[in-house]
Amino acid sequence: MFSDRVKIVIRSGNGGNGHVSFRREKYVPNGGPDGGDGGDGGNVIFETDEGLNTLSDYRHNKKYSAKDGAEGGKRNCHGKSGEDLILKIPPGTVIKEASSGRVIADFPESHMKKVVLEGGKGGLGNQHFATSRMQAPRYAKPGTDGIELEVVLELKVIADVGLVGFPNVGKSTLLSNVTNADPKIANYHFTTLSPNLGVVDLGDSQSFVMADIPGLIEGAADGQGLGHEFLRHIERTRLIIHIVDASGCEGRDPIEDFFAINKELESYSLNIIKKPQVIAMNKVDIIPDGGEKAKEQMEKALKEKGVSADIYLMSAATSKGIKELLYGVLNKLKDIEDAPYVFEQEYFPEVSRYDDEPFNVYYDEKEGMYMVEGPRVEKMLGYTNLESEKGFVFFQKFMRENNIIEELKKIGLSQNDTVCVCGLTFEYLDDEVDDADE
Repeated sequence: MFSDRVKIVIRSGNGGNGHVSFRREKYVPNGGPDGGDGGDGGNVIFETDEGLNTLSDYRHNKKYSAKDGAEGGKRNCHGKSGEDLILKIPPGTVIKEASSGRVIADFPESHMKKVVLEGGKGGLGNQHFATSRMQAPRYAKPGTDGIELEVVLELKVIADVGLVGFPNVGKSTLLSNVTNADPKIANYHFTTLSPNLGVVDLGDSQSFVMADIPGLIEGAADGQGLGHEFLRHIERTRLIIHIVDASGCEGRDPIEDFFAINKELESYSLNIIKKPQVIAMNKVDIIPDGGEKAKEQMEKALKEKGVSADIYLMSAATSKGIKELLYGVLNKLKDIEDAPYVFEQEYFPEVSRYDDEPFNVYYDEKEGMYMVEGPRVEKMLGYTNLESEKGFVFFQKFMRENNIIEELKKIGLSQNDTVCVCGLTFEYLDDEVDDADE
């Protein structure tokens, strides 16, 4: 089964905790701290595999986790880092954060490898916290948590040329005649339910990849009739062959069809409608004048709308005009930059990992102090050694950058007031007040 969009949960490994231990040797009864660091958690890595052309491997297993880092040991032994998780995907896959739809990573080419989620960092052992005043620290730093994220994998077909048009206008027939693809062909709408790719070989090492994008209907850009599922594949193509039924044998008007499909493309993405197009007027073998009148009418309509596109008359059934179409497309491709369209990163898991963890500030009249609470702040304290000057500076910076101090001031915090942060009490000294006194 072809699968071009799946939703899964990925999790990087937690960092191992730092260890608390002390040297215990025969002639060293009061040895110093020798607790080792915890190992880093495993990363979640995605890698493109050109042997894959579907996301169906992810349809059944919905959760993937890297390994956690091990805790540090005594005698300065470093904990083992967690094993990375490498997930193979086909070229053309885009990874998005599920709830917002923002792009995390794009993999437009073969042989690409990216870390999408970093594992948590291993905590420091107690050996790092020894000072002249604190020679036997009985604490170590915990490892930081990994990141768990629900993501959507979307496969956007990579092809030089995309065939678009209403159902039953001859796209699959053309693809089967000019490439090695073997699409199913029948006389009913939505025959093609997945994109078919084929290589057009014109000899002398001249070739390009063509994709038959499943038939579109009006309203496709709004998601009707699997519209979004199909439109996403056109974003990768460099050029569009727009096929219309010149004969009108099914009661269709080729001019109305052309502008209706272009309206859908524009509604879905401005990047798509800007792509170069050529118009292939199909089924001219059943028109008495070979389609010349239909071509003239199309040219007139394009001129009135200010649209520029080369027009070719052809018959996918008899191969008439196909050679001229293919060489015309090849020449246009030579003038188009061949770098694939790349989706820019919009979502950064490392930055966003604490966005949904609020903090709460209030004044406790019974205790006579200002209170700061919340899982976000608790985690920060777990990662911070407040006994060291560097750790305390980090704590102050965190409080300011996350607007906690600002929120406390709004409810009345002033110089020398007591602040309780997740059970730890501090006297507030306003740097701005001290600077003003000087």
